[in-house]
Amino acid sequence: MVGRGRVGPPTLDEVAALAGVGRGTVSRVVNNAPGVKEATRLLVQQAIDRLGYVPNRAARALAGSRADAVALVIPESARRFFAEPFFSDIVHGVSAGLADTEMQLLLTLVRSDKERQRFVQYARAGRVDGVLLVSVHDSEPLPDLLAELEVPTVLSGRRRGDESVSYVDSDNVGGARAAVRHLVGTGRRAIATITGPQDMYGAQCRLRGYREAMREAFGEVDPALTARGDFTEESGRRAADELLARCPDLDAIFAASDVMAAGALHMLRAAGRRVPEDVAVVGFDDSPIAQHTDPQLTTVRQPVEEMGRAMAQVLLEAVQKPEAAAWRHVILRTELVVRAST
Repeated sequence: MVGRGRVGPPTLDEVAALAGVGRGTVSRVVNNAPGVKEATRLLVQQAIDRLGYVPNRAARALAGSRADAVALVIPESARRFFAEPFFSDIVHGVSAGLADTEMQLLLTLVRSDKERQRFVQYARAGRVDGVLLVSVHDSEPLPDLLAELEVPTVLSGRRRGDESVSYVDSDNVGGARAAVRHLVGTGRRAIATITGPQDMYGAQCRLRGYREAMREAFGEVDPALTARGDFTEESGRRAADELLARCPDLDAIFAASDVMAAGALHMLRAAGRRVPEDVAVVGFDDSPIAQHTDPQLTTVRQPVEEMGRAMAQVLLEAVQKPEAAAWRHVILRTELVVRAST
């Protein structure tokens, strides 16, 4: 029998064993997260009631024990972190969101499984009250590991459409759609795209928005007009070179980030293509890079600093009122900013 010979309060594992489900499922039920069948949710709740299980987050609140620290975790290389303005804007936004609190902000780069496990142990020891996760790929296990520990967590973006962890995101589909519609409105017809890494949901959404707008305008999408990138400038160069070789008559490029768009501009110039006379270019982010390219870059503005502030706010609410904490999904609007590249 579950709990026989046990000393101390019931655990998440015991609830899972009694209900016949995994720890992650119990965590989702405890946190009122979506993605759990009603019958399963009822089984878990019955196990919770039978054992008298109290979530760790409530126990910590009752004890009044806080670390007064929030971890901002970025599972990317240091090279990418320092190269892309997106990350510095997120840090600024999060810092602003925590400015009027007693919370310390701890920045951590997680680049390997060893570093991931080290951080999990750090969080398990109660050294942070919550975690903000940025640039999460679809295979990243850290959100689920933290959910099992019942550490309040908020993502920047999401891993998939049915994400069960709190997140703050921008309207990636709508932003990409607006970019392509703008290009169509300027008379462009052979509109290519440079995608972000397709193991990131935000990049998938930007590709979806591109395809939706192309079908709306032309009825079909030529797969030759799509080239893969990884949000780096070098990948933008390579993708633009690939697109020119496959489709020499292309007259526009929508890149899924400003950094890749900057790489595409360099390659177009090297190939003797004038921007925007021969090829129009649109990026995504409205980072400082967009105003320093030649010509200045038309782009989709996502409110990155506002996203950082919103992430901090959602996390603070979960930390300060754990008994009322619910998983929140926030999506912020994007805006097309037209400059000289179109």
